[in-house]
Amino acid sequence: MASMGRRTGVAGRTRGAVGAAPAATAVPRLGTAAEKHVQLHAPNGRGRAETARARAATPAAGDALGEWSSAHGLGYHHPRDDPAAIFFMPEASLQGPGCVGLFARRLAEAGVRRALLVTSGPGGAMVAPGGPVDVVSAELKGAGVASVVFDRVMPNPTAAVVDEGVEFYQDHGCDCIVSVGGGSPHDAAKGIAIVATHGGPIQRYEGVDRVPGKLVPLYAVNTTAGTASEMTRFTIITDTERKVKMAIVDAKCTPLAAVNDPLMHVGMPKGLTAATGMDALTHAIEAYVSNASNPLTDACSLHAIRLINRYLKDAQQDGRDLEAREFMAYSEFLAGMAFNNAGLGFVHAIAHQLGGFYNLPHGVCNAVLLPTVEAWNARAVPGLFIDLARAFDFAVGDDEADRAVRLVLGRIAEMNAELGIPSSLAELGVNPADFDVLAANALKDACATNNPVPFSHSEVVQILAEAYGEE
Repeated sequence: MASMGRRTGVAGRTRGAVGAAPAATAVPRLGTAAEKHVQLHAPNGRGRAETARARAATPAAGDALGEWSSAHGLGYHHPRDDPAAIFFMPEASLQGPGCVGLFARRLAEAGVRRALLVTSGPGGAMVAPGGPVDVVSAELKGAGVASVVFDRVMPNPTAAVVDEGVEFYQDHGCDCIVSVGGGSPHDAAKGIAIVATHGGPIQRYEGVDRVPGKLVPLYAVNTTAGTASEMTRFTIITDTERKVKMAIVDAKCTPLAAVNDPLMHVGMPKGLTAATGMDALTHAIEAYVSNASNPLTDACSLHAIRLINRYLKDAQQDGRDLEAREFMAYSEFLAGMAFNNAGLGFVHAIAHQLGGFYNLPHGVCNAVLLPTVEAWNARAVPGLFIDLARAFDFAVGDDEADRAVRLVLGRIAEMNAELGIPSSLAELGVNPADFDVLAANALKDACATNNPVPFSHSEVVQILAEAYGEE
């Protein structure tokens, strides 16, 4: 079972020792004396029955799961004092070539009469003749569902766009919302659904679990392989007055159905393929090292990394490589399953500020920040990089954590270079004079909660400086 994605009331902490269970063997601490994370190694050969008996003997609220916690591999990676959790997913997930037609038929069966299609534009690839919006509109029409198109979403959607979309939804008598595109249309559609149902402004809902009830029916047709916003409870909206990206995290924002048809991905340009693919990789890595990770999210994270490592470059080099597109669609969905339940970390916490402050592309910000932030995380949890290295197809022994860290960080930098991602924040036009305010805002971001180790304001400033290229 997975966590709620927050440190408060979330799985990701330690229960006390289990009475008759075999004593755990402590391994060397991976952090400093101030580091609170403890990694324990389970004795070899522990059976299911013994584990079940140990669990049954555990008091309801408070004992340790140290016996099956570990620095890598099986078990939990971090202390846990509340094992209860929820694994969040859409009600339905449609995958594979041609599944858009199946989605249209399911929408008709649900009784939808007029759908609002939320997409990017105007005049962009989404609304080009024969493009994704035309395909979705035609499939809906064939199933007997009318649709109207709201194509005013730009990258990093704003609160103003949400308000405009709500008015459009109401004026056209729609009874459901379908986002068509990548993260920006999906986030805008979620924001529109929130305000159309519960009233504005959208700023009221910033934070975790602040949406008071169900939304108007919301669905997502995905055309990129990166954000996973089509299947998560995360909504990211820019508040232009404060120059921040607001994180609205609530299960009620999860689309009822997520549609990933690789035929809808073949038109992605190379730059977008690279940026969204590295966004997906960031999701997978941050979820794996998260303080709220668990065996379900770990499985999703590691397989997502394997697929991205294998298929991202192919998808970028040949957009019509349907095998690469299909497996990148699976990889971003797996990474979404991971972070939707384990949360993220300081890569995203800082990237959100860069996007809100400079209107920079989210996936590129993540890619530039990822090696620097993970180098800092590795100081506290180097053991977790053993399985990350293996997911990147490196042969690493159980006692080679330091080597694993070097291999993982090197591979991330190599992928950025192969894909044409900028190598520093300086190349993105970030101003060092803004580091203080960027750091202050990052520390308030909901994603910072699940980083494997907390950072101070001065440490976030130092991370920004290193990612900028300062020695």
